[in-house]
Amino acid sequence: MEFTVWGIITALVVGLIVGALGRLVVPGRQNMPMWLHMLIGVGAALLGTIVARASGFAETAGIDWRELLLQVLFAAIAVALVAGVGRRRGVTHH
Repeated sequence: MEFTVWGIITALVVGLIVGALGRLVVPGRQNMPMWLHMLIGVGAALLGTIVARASGFAETAGIDWRELLLQVLFAAIAVALVAGVGRRRGVTHH
């Protein structure tokens, strides 16, 4: 994987969008700060790209909708997991 300044900037922008889409896909309210959604989005975008390249369908001209779908799916799963962990930690038993 080749990293350039524009490649990193693009990954960050795509990650922010993927994080926002992941948040929208997960039902219910997530009590998570926006920076955590963004961080999850950047990680999900990277993971989605790695899986797409390993599967052989990341090299397309224009927008690769399958890769984007993978990225949003990974973001939604991560948001749901992190939000679920946060809910369990916030529950107090008296």
